[in-house]
Amino acid sequence: MVLKEPAAAVRKASQQIKPFMADGHQSTGFKDLIPRKITREGIILERHIREGRFQRSLALITSLSGLLTGLEVTYEHYRGSYGQRIMYTPVLICFGLFMAGLWGALNRWAARTALRGVALLTMLDGVVGFYYHIRGIQRKPGGWRIPIVNIVMGPPLFAPLLMSTVGFLGLVASFLRSEDAPQKDLPGLPKPRSSWLSWLPARISREGLVFEQDIREGRFQRMLAVATLLSTLFSWIESLYSHYKNNFAYRMQWSPIIIGPMLMLAALGAIWNRTIARTLLPLMALIALLNGIIGSFYHARGILRRSGGLKKPFYNIVYGPPILAPMLFSASGFIGLLASLLRREK
Repeated sequence: MVLKEPAAAVRKASQQIKPFMADGHQSTGFKDLIPRKITREGIILERHIREGRFQRSLALITSLSGLLTGLEVTYEHYRGSYGQRIMYTPVLICFGLFMAGLWGALNRWAARTALRGVALLTMLDGVVGFYYHIRGIQRKPGGWRIPIVNIVMGPPLFAPLLMSTVGFLGLVASFLRSEDAPQKDLPGLPKPRSSWLSWLPARISREGLVFEQDIREGRFQRMLAVATLLSTLFSWIESLYSHYKNNFAYRMQWSPIIIGPMLMLAALGAIWNRTIARTLLPLMALIALLNGIIGSFYHARGILRRSGGLKKPFYNIVYGPPILAPMLFSASGFIGLLASLLRREK
């Protein structure tokens, strides 16, 4: 008690003393000892460096995701014997995203141009691929009259949309400012229009500017939570009918089926509730991320247990369990983890 009384007296005295700054604003603490302009620019610079480092990391993650998705698409379409020329496009685009992500992590101009362009192309190609997969199911014997059989045995319906989510990550990275960007690009200071916006009509360019501002002011967390929800939904459906095709031979095959809806509910709650975005969403996202890694181990083990094992590596990788498919589930968890780390509007 003896120690608390002097402290209370000091607090009371500090509340009675209200020094004012030179421009008439009331002092708020230690920062008033520093000129207001320097303090403001210092805070902006701190945010800029933090966001710049985040942009580089996200560009690298987009690059790695593009590589994994490209490898997955390569042998999935090899199973289909590349029956149509358009089946080559996701392979080329995913490896292009891999290169653009690496370049964007090293170069600010590349992040705003090459990475953004390839990311948009990846998203578009995923939507086109979704249409072709629907058409592929329709062309199987019985078409949509026997939907369950043809969806399970036909081309993976939502796999192209999962590829679009990788492009979406690259698009996010391209809008974040780089760590070495000039000071005029910092929030709160005069900022010129992005060069890419000048190519578009006035209305669309204004919407692009709003989208860019939403990312930087924290409103984008909700949008990324929606992306987590959709990505998890697509990956969950893929896991469901892929494991159903194997008749759920192992209990572990139920784990993504159980974890997926829980992550979707967490992402849905994070759209409206900040507490869920900071607590439940990162927890479930981390569980999904780890589950995908464990799933990759089981898929690799399944390949080794096939006839011939490593003596026939190419054949068993192509026709065995898709070794990289669980990593797509991990990617959904990573997007959720990413959403939980973003700033949120008040």
